[in-house]
Amino acid sequence: MMVPPQVADGIRNLAVWVIPLILSITLHEAAHGIVAWRLGDDTAKRMGRVSANPANHIDPFGTILLPGMLLLMGGGVMFGWAKPVPVNFGRLHPVRLGMILVAAAGPVTNLLLALISALLIYAVPYLPEAGRTFAAANLKNSIEINLVLAVFNMLPLPPLDGGRVLVGLLPRQLAYKVSQLERYSLVILMVGLFLLPLLGFHPFSWLVGLPAEILEGWLFHITGLM
Repeated sequence: MMVPPQVADGIRNLAVWVIPLILSITLHEAAHGIVAWRLGDDTAKRMGRVSANPANHIDPFGTILLPGMLLLMGGGVMFGWAKPVPVNFGRLHPVRLGMILVAAAGPVTNLLLALISALLIYAVPYLPEAGRTFAAANLKNSIEINLVLAVFNMLPLPPLDGGRVLVGLLPRQLAYKVSQLERYSLVILMVGLFLLPLLGFHPFSWLVGLPAEILEGWLFHITGLM
């Protein structure tokens, strides 16, 4: 059965966002589990979260609904998240440094994926002509998504990775107070993503979008893609 051209184009346009997003989120979460495992906590390993299988990490809202809404809205910051990897921080050695390393593993992985995607663009001309446009779009979106994920996750708001790093760095009493923000994190994110833009304020455009653009410029300069 022939697929109508409009439907085929729609599937391709969706795929060039979905494929890099799922890959980026999956490897981000797997990196948390791998580092935790290496530092003494095998909780994620035992629960099957040290895996490149997206099915083990997908969160219905953060991985599917939220990116879909942002894509439909257009012009926003494209990102999402997966199910948090379970980590027993008390089993890490050392505990506080371990917390920082486990948290940082996800964003560092996204930065590496962005770098790899940029370098792979050089291989696109050697692909069959029919697949060049699709591959180039996937790699371009992979760079953008991974940089946005790295910046977004380093925002100093628990349970985001930046919040975990901040808690690991702060003195104990202050770290406890910051950790209490976790109960309000989803509300804060939804207000920043959807409510404030309706009022004409776009905090994530400059908190996430602008730093990601700067990183992209540096990446293109380093890899010679400028």
